[in-house]
Amino acid sequence: MSSNEIPLPITLNDLWDLPEAAFLGTAQQLCQFQAEHNPVYREWIRLSKQQIDSVDSPIKIPFLPISFFKNQDVYIGARPQTLFESSGTSQDIVSKHWVSDTSIYEASFIHCFERFYGSPKDYCIIGLLPSYLERQHSSLVYMVDKLIQLSGHEHSGFYLNEFEKLHHLLQQLSKTPTKIWFIGVSFGLIDFSTAFPQKLNNVTVIETGGMKGRKQELSKEELHTLLKRNLGVATIHSEYGMTELLSQAYSLGEGIFKCPPWMKVLVGEPEDPTQLKTKGRGILHVIDLANIYSCCFIATQDMGELYEDGSFKVLGRADNSDRRGCSLLLV
Repeated sequence: MSSNEIPLPITLNDLWDLPEAAFLGTAQQLCQFQAEHNPVYREWIRLSKQQIDSVDSPIKIPFLPISFFKNQDVYIGARPQTLFESSGTSQDIVSKHWVSDTSIYEASFIHCFERFYGSPKDYCIIGLLPSYLERQHSSLVYMVDKLIQLSGHEHSGFYLNEFEKLHHLLQQLSKTPTKIWFIGVSFGLIDFSTAFPQKLNNVTVIETGGMKGRKQELSKEELHTLLKRNLGVATIHSEYGMTELLSQAYSLGEGIFKCPPWMKVLVGEPEDPTQLKTKGRGILHVIDLANIYSCCFIATQDMGELYEDGSFKVLGRADNSDRRGCSLLLV
């Protein structure tokens, strides 16, 4: 039986405009669904002696440690055909996210893009993702490639190490009304902006982490200050995503991230991550309802601060946590 032959407890199209009042009920349904059909999640609930029969708040949902994606196959049904892998050095054990239905991933990141930025057709979309492009199973490359296709602009595309070509293109487009969505990994943006400092117009710059030990690690504030100075822009946006998730949170400035309606962040106490709360500092726990055929409830290894309105800031990595290429910047 393939994953898609297992009846879902919800209608997928309802996720993308999920009312806040319906979030808990939908999360409850998917918690029960995944506890029944996902053997890894079911065993984790059993071993951690957590209960799902009386979940009346998101903080009572069992969250699967993200490290399980490194040593377990986390999926529902038959083994999927699509695999996303995290970045890492040759010494790292990478995370693997088996994705049963890439159309769910596409719907998630497209709806998320539209919610924060509007239609991809309104932009020239540029990706600066060195090292990620050289990998076969990058979810980030998959996302940006699809957005480039949806953009339809003649100059949308990936620019690997073609810094001079990219510089001239940005200068040319900056003299037109064309809006540019320029997403890059941190070390790529540092290298490019240092080699070709300039003042950009109509450009939204989005950094997506990914220092990977290539540079002296910078805080988010230091990174954004450098990029703003080198690229002549007022703000730097950020994307919070990872291989293990099918959705993204975006920061439109100041490092404050907001989630789409089908995604929510909680924080757990570092000494006891099962003790969750809806504001304050702690280890970030992500509910991503788009992860319907893997696991919607993931305890990350990122420290963060969660605010009353559900927005959050990433403060760095939890002590003694494994490195992950998408999140090595410290605050």
